[in-house]
Amino acid sequence: MDVTDVSIIALGIIVFGLVSARLRQSLITAPMAFVVFGFAIGADGWGLLDIDLDTRVIHVLAEVTLVVVLFTDAARIDLNLLRREHNLPVRLLAIGLPLSIAVGTLTAWLLFPQLRGWQAAVLAAIIVPTDAALAHAVVTNRLVPVRIRQAISVESGLNDGLCLPVFLMFLCCARAAEHPETTAYWLRFGAMQIILGPLVGIAVGLVGGKLIQRAANRQWISHSFLELASLALALLAFGAAELIGGNGFIAAFCAGLTVGNVSRAICDAIYEFADAEGQLLTLLVFLVFGAVFAPLVFDGLNLYVIGFSILSLTVVRMLPVAVSLIGTRLRRDTRLFVGWFGPRGVASIVFAMVLLDEIEVPGRQEIFVAAMATVMLSVFCHGLSAYPAAKWYARRTQPTPEKLVAEHQPLTEMPFHH
Repeated sequence: MDVTDVSIIALGIIVFGLVSARLRQSLITAPMAFVVFGFAIGADGWGLLDIDLDTRVIHVLAEVTLVVVLFTDAARIDLNLLRREHNLPVRLLAIGLPLSIAVGTLTAWLLFPQLRGWQAAVLAAIIVPTDAALAHAVVTNRLVPVRIRQAISVESGLNDGLCLPVFLMFLCCARAAEHPETTAYWLRFGAMQIILGPLVGIAVGLVGGKLIQRAANRQWISHSFLELASLALALLAFGAAELIGGNGFIAAFCAGLTVGNVSRAICDAIYEFADAEGQLLTLLVFLVFGAVFAPLVFDGLNLYVIGFSILSLTVVRMLPVAVSLIGTRLRRDTRLFVGWFGPRGVASIVFAMVLLDEIEVPGRQEIFVAAMATVMLSVFCHGLSAYPAAKWYARRTQPTPEKLVAEHQPLTEMPFHH
């Protein structure tokens, strides 16, 4: 990537920014626009962007973005509040998430005969995490009942961090299955990743969060450095965990969860960063997705990949959601609405990039194409449907004394994912 590439990307950000407010209530979302822009300037478009999958900057951008997303999303979650009032996302995570992985594994195994059990499970773990950035028109629409918006937002803030250790364990099992003599090594490696990562993240979040909060209380730290220092905790947790053999992404997630529950006074600065710099990083990932990943998807597209992508956004997501919401007295259209708005985004992209680095996993190219086809379909299907579906659902759920009590149950709001 050279100066010309940077200039083209900067121009695209400026042009979109000029009309971003006008587009907010349209069918065009920011992720859609940046995927199309990336494809247009990429090698299969006008050829203006000189970048490919092996370029190190892509991996750095994707990893830093996921670290920031995991940390800031986790910092929004008040665990006590989640336990007391937010039973819908708890159901979606405790029941719907494992069911989605199970149904996704079975779907992948049936559609792709070349994938064995653990490989199918890896694919399922990649495509299950959701991304609220693709449903912005839903989670910010004040006409949609707050309980439903919060369910979608809180679920997306936690499920990528919860899916990550599952993905890593499936990946280790897939590698061990191909080389039985190294089974003990890979299981030990996976255990270290999953155990050391949370320990480092909790330690960094606890000590670092308290230090920053104390400095803020004594007015030793400026507001701008309050934002920078808070987000530096995410990078510190990531780096420290990787240095001792843990998983840095899990550490960043646990650090954010710890800061959000023991140092909430500094969380406003984290939210401000996430709504500006964090959003920029996310959109750059979608731009790279359009420029580099989309052509690879088109090259590997077939009926099985298309079928899997469609099923991933429907049956694999909506059936487990419906099961998890049994007994909540929510209307059928509410269960369909929550089930549909499980868009796939940044987490799936980074998980797939991690997979590409693992030469020991057969079928990784097929898994990558199927996962990225699901993300591409999600970007456009969820993007195009977000605003009109939110308007439709808002009309369907106007509160009255006689009905929709479950949808409009009062609760204390947690910060939305913008």
